[in-house]
Amino acid sequence: MMASGGQKRTRSERVAAIEMPPGRWERAWVSLHQRDVLVRIGLAIIASLVLCGVIRGWRPPFSYRLGDVPPLDISARVAFYATDPAETEAALRRAEREVRYVYVHDPKALSDLRGAVRNRLQKLLTAAKYDQLDRGVWAEFQPPAELSPPASEAELRRRFERLHEALDGDENLSRFEADLAAALAPFESRGVLDELPQKSGEGNQDEIVVFPADGSEEAKVVKVTDVLIGNGTAVQESLRAHFPSPDVADLVFNWLRPRLADVNTLALDETATQRAREAAAAGVTEVIREFKPGQTLARAGQPLTRDQTDVLRLEHEAAMAQRSVSQRLFRAAAATAMILGLFSLCGAYLHYRDRRIPVRLQSVAAVLACIVVTVIMARWTSQDPWRAEIIPLLIFGQTIAIAYRQELALLLTGVTALVVVLGLGFGLGSFVILMGVTAVAILQLNRIRNRAKLIYTGFFASIAAFILTMVVVVLEGQPVSWFALHAAALNALWTFAAGFVMTGLLPFIERYFHVLTDIKLLELCDVSHPLLQELVRRAPSTYNHSITVASLAEAAADAIRARGLLVRVGAYFHDIGKMLKPEYFIENQPPDTNRHESLIPAMSTLVIIAHIKDGADLARAHKLPEAIIDFIEQHHGTTLVEFFYGRASEQSRADPNGGEVDENSFRYPGPRPLTKEACVLMLADSCESACRSLVDPAPSRIEGLVREITKRKLDDGQFDDSSLTLHELRTVQSTLTKSLIANYHGRVKYPDQKTA
Repeated sequence: MMASGGQKRTRSERVAAIEMPPGRWERAWVSLHQRDVLVRIGLAIIASLVLCGVIRGWRPPFSYRLGDVPPLDISARVAFYATDPAETEAALRRAEREVRYVYVHDPKALSDLRGAVRNRLQKLLTAAKYDQLDRGVWAEFQPPAELSPPASEAELRRRFERLHEALDGDENLSRFEADLAAALAPFESRGVLDELPQKSGEGNQDEIVVFPADGSEEAKVVKVTDVLIGNGTAVQESLRAHFPSPDVADLVFNWLRPRLADVNTLALDETATQRAREAAAAGVTEVIREFKPGQTLARAGQPLTRDQTDVLRLEHEAAMAQRSVSQRLFRAAAATAMILGLFSLCGAYLHYRDRRIPVRLQSVAAVLACIVVTVIMARWTSQDPWRAEIIPLLIFGQTIAIAYRQELALLLTGVTALVVVLGLGFGLGSFVILMGVTAVAILQLNRIRNRAKLIYTGFFASIAAFILTMVVVVLEGQPVSWFALHAAALNALWTFAAGFVMTGLLPFIERYFHVLTDIKLLELCDVSHPLLQELVRRAPSTYNHSITVASLAEAAADAIRARGLLVRVGAYFHDIGKMLKPEYFIENQPPDTNRHESLIPAMSTLVIIAHIKDGADLARAHKLPEAIIDFIEQHHGTTLVEFFYGRASEQSRADPNGGEVDENSFRYPGPRPLTKEACVLMLADSCESACRSLVDPAPSRIEGLVREITKRKLDDGQFDDSSLTLHELRTVQSTLTKSLIANYHGRVKYPDQKTA
């Protein structure tokens, strides 16, 4: 054949005219130019930059913790200065030992003692002769027997005569009082103590500070040896130095000696002493120690102490301060690129395995926000002594598992754990612990039928946390010490606590992520729900139909490992729209009465299919979850209302002016079932309704009816938009057949039965 221009095309022209479908990279390039794809990529880039800022990706993290056992000696990379806690503490102790204790001096007791000795002497002087002495008073002025042997009577007589001679007369007595005051004046001035109340080593033992009680003088520093009375030798020497007669001095000292031990004119002022101690401590400056490059900071095989971790942190900060701007930029770019690469991996998984999240921009933003918040919380809770970074990771993993799928939760948890480990500077062992424990928790969350399930999940995951921590300790060559057991117990404790946290967060997760857990479904199963009660009142036969369909659909869904409980709840509410016009549906019509006889087929069809929209509106008004509303809208799909379509076709053929009937006008608005559960409900609803019309529900007839309905739905393309496979469809068909036979099996008619 000739071309339009009259010229025959050559072979090369015909080959060149063939257009091949776009390749993978071309399709990817076209997708990148779509606005919604660019928005999602932009969100991923923003989240990567935020995470880089959260983990401070421009600098290596400080990776040492209290109790870690380094396999090798840790040496300083750069020169730096650090406070020496031991030397600072020693300096503080030295300053405290030099603090003088503060005493308040009240000389009244000593002056009273001086007056008392004068009075006793005057009583002696009232005796003119030795024979007239009061022997009791005279004995007070003699030395104790344990210090010197008893004096003879002649010696005692001579002592009295010398005393009487020295003090006879007013002039001698006045001079005696003056000499006594002068002898005791130093002690009345600085005070006396029998012993120091402070312990040795707790303060200055050589000097004290003395304040007059009346505030008449300023404080003065006094030597301890000058105020300690001891055996009174200092008092005796002062008396001898001031009295002209040594005998008189000794007699006075003999009287004073036993009484001085009970005289303490100095009282310790603890408040003033504490202020002096605090002032001395405040004056002590921290001892700064210089560390040089290559100097050993921690020894291999020895657990890191608090002081060592502080020094290592200072060394790390000094090393980071010396990093150049280019080094920081390159590392930040590398960290951002790695995080973005991990997000790309998640995007590829979602593209090929689960497109529910990418379809909704809100879901993408919510998941990225959860990752960012998880990393922030993990970094904040990882500090000593809490080390609770496993809690936010567990909450994140379980939230994704509940809201979406366990596979996705495992992938996103692995990505988040890698970012956390990168930000905290931990090694492979920490990643194994974080990921392993979270995986154990996620894998238990296939069904949540009661709130205790989350606590049991936390309990079993805590056992895994303890075991994994100890395994990692052994594999990393760490000693099985108290620090290791403490870390394992701490991880187990936080893991168990996460179960209680998740129990409290579950209602909020259900609401925010629009998740229908089994717990929520069980709450919706309550037949006292206002909608179901209204359905019972207005359309009791429709209610009974819904209950029967729920039982059939749940068994069929469980047979293909779909969510049977979800199908059961969807079946309860799938026909609630019929309560607005119940008399137009055959199960609610009284015998020999049919409202549709007065309506044209098109109008009857509108009334019938209206129960879909009415049911969805009722469900939304009563705040039913969208997943349940999907069952209401999809349980008929776009199937044909065959009865009224057939009647309309007959009327059109009987009418000479009748045209062709538009089939689309007699179809339900849809959409077609989008999930396996919706497909199961569609089949269960249709089969149960059809079986009610069987006069003789024999097993073979029921089986043939179910097979016919299934084939008709399949040929009509009602299952094309779902992931239901032919094998699963056959399983559903078989399960429905068995359930319907059990419900509608024939019954034996006994010959003697009579009608009541």
